[in-house]
Amino acid sequence: MGAGGIGGIVAATLTEVGAAVTAISTNPEIRAAVDQSGFQLLDEGEERVVRGAVAAEPEGSYDLAILATQPPNVEEAALAALRHLAPDAQVVVLQNGLCEERVAAIVGAERVIGAIVAWGASMPAPGQYERTAHGGFALGRLSGVIDDDVRRVGQLLEAIGPVSLTENLRGARWSKLALNCAVSALGTIAGDRLGPLVRVRRYRRLALEIMTEAVAVAKAEGVALEKVAGTLDLEWVALSDADRAASASVSLTAKHMLLLAVGLRYRRMRSSMLAAIERKRAPAIDFLNGEIVERGAKHGLATPANAKIVETVWAIANGTQRSSRETLDRVCDD
Repeated sequence: MGAGGIGGIVAATLTEVGAAVTAISTNPEIRAAVDQSGFQLLDEGEERVVRGAVAAEPEGSYDLAILATQPPNVEEAALAALRHLAPDAQVVVLQNGLCEERVAAIVGAERVIGAIVAWGASMPAPGQYERTAHGGFALGRLSGVIDDDVRRVGQLLEAIGPVSLTENLRGARWSKLALNCAVSALGTIAGDRLGPLVRVRRYRRLALEIMTEAVAVAKAEGVALEKVAGTLDLEWVALSDADRAASASVSLTAKHMLLLAVGLRYRRMRSSMLAAIERKRAPAIDFLNGEIVERGAKHGLATPANAKIVETVWAIANGTQRSSRETLDRVCDD
């Protein structure tokens, strides 16, 4: 369900290895492009074409649904898939944010498998897909149970990238959320790829403030955070009172250097929220930074950096501001 950057590469790769895949998109331009020219992939500098088709809606019965839409469309996609699920079918949630709970309310918690995507992709034009950062998936259930269905889905997704199984999906999802809140915010507001942005110290500081608020809210929610990709410890990255008071310190410098390293690894990554805005679609900001603001308010936690990001992204989406370095500078100044 969904044939944008991530969904297109998933559908094409699974088709390529012989899985019986039906790709679904509400976008007629994507459907026409794939029908005419196939899925056109650019992966590690290699160009290849996978012949397939994209339908407007599912037909028949399926034993697996993979939700790869933007977060604002995840509930609609889950409802559309539900009518075509076999009795024992599973539903895989690829969206950033905390979408497993939303999908569980529609299809039943026992069906839901969360898949945290640790790689990036873009769709420069309908039917054209470029992998912009490499990695795999972390799979699990909110219940923490790793069962045969989770393993089976993991084996299937290995065709796309390495898969790890986690008993702490919630902790892994919140850690990825904290990172996404920073990365997507910078790219959407500045209108640029991640690489050039993380080279600017004040942008890195804004990212650290965003992640620090997210970590505080996660703790209030009782979440035990997992390291992102097994290496990035968000609790360590979060700014301490001493970090905030210091203009420079060993600790603060180390956090900036780590963020710079992460940003350069994903330097070609372009915000999917920015792509959504350019296509006149609703950005996923309420599913990312908006979750931090809303849940923080429930715990009496102030989240001014995330609140400013939400306000600014919606202003860009509504046309009252534009994506630019100048706009991001104003956010930093505030």
